[in-house]
Amino acid sequence: MRRRLYITDSLVVVGAVAVGWLTQQFTATTDQGTLRDASLLALTWLLLLASTRTRGDEILGAGGKEYRLVAQATCLAFGTIAIARLIMGWEGNRTLLLTAFAVGITELLVGRRAWRYWLLCRREAGHFVSRSLVVGCTDDVGRLVAALDGKATQPYQVIGVTLTDSGQRTESKPAEPTLAGHRVVGDQGNVVATAARIGADTIIVAGENPGTPAFVRQLYSQLEGTPARLVLAHRAGEVLGSKAAFHPVQGLPLLARDIPTYRGGQLVYKRALDIVCSAVALLFIAVLTPFIALLIKADSRGPVFFSQERVGRDGTFFKMYKFRTMVTTAEADLEKLKDANDGAGPLFKLKSDPRVTRVGRVLRKLSLDELPQFWNVLKGDMSIVGPRPPLPQEATTYDGQVARRLYMKPGITGLWQVSGRSDLSWDESVRLDLSYVENWSVARDLQIMWRTGRAMIQPQGAY
Repeated sequence: MRRRLYITDSLVVVGAVAVGWLTQQFTATTDQGTLRDASLLALTWLLLLASTRTRGDEILGAGGKEYRLVAQATCLAFGTIAIARLIMGWEGNRTLLLTAFAVGITELLVGRRAWRYWLLCRREAGHFVSRSLVVGCTDDVGRLVAALDGKATQPYQVIGVTLTDSGQRTESKPAEPTLAGHRVVGDQGNVVATAARIGADTIIVAGENPGTPAFVRQLYSQLEGTPARLVLAHRAGEVLGSKAAFHPVQGLPLLARDIPTYRGGQLVYKRALDIVCSAVALLFIAVLTPFIALLIKADSRGPVFFSQERVGRDGTFFKMYKFRTMVTTAEADLEKLKDANDGAGPLFKLKSDPRVTRVGRVLRKLSLDELPQFWNVLKGDMSIVGPRPPLPQEATTYDGQVARRLYMKPGITGLWQVSGRSDLSWDESVRLDLSYVENWSVARDLQIMWRTGRAMIQPQGAY
């Protein structure tokens, strides 16, 4: 995979610089240094793409992180050449730099996006994945294995687990030969030998136990000189999230992160994004609404719009609007259907809900029923991106930790929307909402909005 990226990046860089050089030749009077500058730019660009690990194993197929590193390397390369241009007094290469930058960064990101899509498709077929042995106590291993098995595009394929608490089981509760469908092999004392025996190229230590420094250091020393990798999946990562950073102090790698803020400047930017996006969206929705209204009216009796009380930020109540997708007796018919609930936790969902109309089923499949919620966004009740808007009876079941979902305005879309929607378990839905609340940013909102567009084209878990 890295070889493919190296070839693609090289072709893009050389091609972009060549286009810039040709544009310089035909649009301006050039000096003799233009070809020199083009060669220096291409060399600097390629070196920085390699030295900043834009093709490292840990970021291949990572999406946003990969694109960010590529963009940073590109900007650093052009910044270096621009500074050299000022210091050395080089003239005549402004057109070269501007053209090569515009062409190059666009083609690099498009190329990385194409290779990422190819890589994810190959991972779904079982290729380009790390055969992994997961080590830890039963609870931690079970949780991690469930997360890795839940998505076919994960870079890790679990082929075995080693339980560190198996020795604590009694004869009435013997060690199980399998855990979550994976065979239990070895024990804490022969992890590396077990990994070699089953053909694992990655050892993942799950949770705090046995993630002690002595145990991890021993694994690290035993893996020296082998092609195997060591990955730590500490439970603290679920709290610290993607904003965590290492700060070495006196040789100790301290892991720190800023406490999430729910007031201040970032929320002003988020609100500005909501206003602009919802205002533009409502212009298009105003054009679609008469056609959707005619279809709803022709299919069943009742109003075009449906409103329902939901819980917003800090526990406030508001009316959330949707296009009606059910018969008008839906609430009265609910009691008869509760035993057939396909939903998770306190949520009621039914894949083949008889209360949903024919037009309503199509609107739900395409997420068109949620378009009126842009009015809620413009009013300030909701945000474009946020946690799932809960029902009042659902919010009353929240404990202190789950109630953190209410720290942010609920969203039309969110991590739950792009990760399976109604197919998610209750615990997974809560985990995704809390992850968003604790790691939110305007940049992440834009990424989720982009993923939502793709999810609408290929809907999953919408019913």
